[in-house]
Amino acid sequence: MNTHESTSRADTEANGAAVIAKRVDSGVPDTSEIIDLARASGYTIAGVITQTRTADPALQLGEGKAKELAQLVRETDAETVIFDNRLGPYQTYNLGQLLPDGVEVMDRFTLILEIFGQRAQTRKAQLQVELAELRYELPRAEAKVSLAKRDEHPGFMGLGEYDESRERDIKAQISRINDELAQIEQTEEQRRERRRDSGFDLVALAGYTNAGKSTLLRRMARDIDVDENEDLHPDLDATAESQDKLFTTLGTTTRRADIEPRNVLLTDTVGFISNLPHWLVESFKSTLDSVYRADLVLLVVDVSEPIEDIHEKLVTSHDTLYERNEAPIVTVLNKTDQISEAELDEKRNALSALAPDPVAVSAQTGSNIDALLDRIDDELPDWETERLVVPMTDDTMSLVSWIHDHATVDDVTYGEADVAISFEARPEIISRARSRASELQATA
Repeated sequence: MNTHESTSRADTEANGAAVIAKRVDSGVPDTSEIIDLARASGYTIAGVITQTRTADPALQLGEGKAKELAQLVRETDAETVIFDNRLGPYQTYNLGQLLPDGVEVMDRFTLILEIFGQRAQTRKAQLQVELAELRYELPRAEAKVSLAKRDEHPGFMGLGEYDESRERDIKAQISRINDELAQIEQTEEQRRERRRDSGFDLVALAGYTNAGKSTLLRRMARDIDVDENEDLHPDLDATAESQDKLFTTLGTTTRRADIEPRNVLLTDTVGFISNLPHWLVESFKSTLDSVYRADLVLLVVDVSEPIEDIHEKLVTSHDTLYERNEAPIVTVLNKTDQISEAELDEKRNALSALAPDPVAVSAQTGSNIDALLDRIDDELPDWETERLVVPMTDDTMSLVSWIHDHATVDDVTYGEADVAISFEARPEIISRARSRASELQATA
């Protein structure tokens, strides 16, 4: 099965016009995701060409279809060809030989890295993008050596000029970036522990890109500053961007949730995307640490998608999350405003094995958000009740004030020589309060 579609070049965006190409072994090629990715990176889609057949080792597409691709590029004046398949370095080179001069060839992974590079704002995100790019380039550096030995021209079509020291440079840069990312992760882990010590529950939003995680974060967050103590939590953002486009969140965005009396921090993370190679997932695994080390994970899915797509994404998400995650996972069926009640019930039943007790919401309209907040409260560790009696010393009021800040105080009774305080809090907070009370008693 072959298709060839041409579209008009109306308003060329930042990256110019691109032709999309995709080959599948069987079935009908679906180009919707790669088109969305290309548009997210600023390309105008000039045409689409697909083929159903086994991969050609030299060109990915069959020779005739590759020539058809080259003709479509000439007809549309496209500047870029984007394959939804993964291209080897030799396939990239051979395709470049067929295309007009100056036309760039990239595959889905190069495109994703380009998007990541455009969206990377923090030092951590920039390092992760650089790491992924280097891991992608490493096998291509080896190909350049082979092409150079054959007196080919590896600089043609994006393979880069041959440099025998490049492979060593790449490995050295990968090592340097890994070291710096490890230092950043150590700092972030210390920050997470300080937040837990301060009485915060940590909830992470996970799921595929464009599932509505950022919109959901904004809907659940309080309309106040995330934390009054900027010195302790300088990374907490007051806003989370919400757009109907892929990868609006590349780093992590954290806001405080409106779940009284708890202190809950919600973290929005980079979205999953299908068919990512291991080296790319590995490059961004430190971003997922905020998911793996949370007290609760909200797995957000777009319930308006076809059941088959949702099922596949849930399976992949579970594989990723259960690899290292120990926290409970609650599936959130988002975008209920885009489907009927009957369709929602049908999908809920069809997905019951993967999502046995989901919460259905619309982050866009706010529908059922209160039920989700209640569910978060139920799933997080239970608070405990404590009553402490401490002697009246110079530091007693400091402890009473600290308990007010980190717990829900039920009663404070001041006697002549002591203070009795009853409160509810996370187990960690109660443990710290007991420890401080023991210190006061020892001092007295």
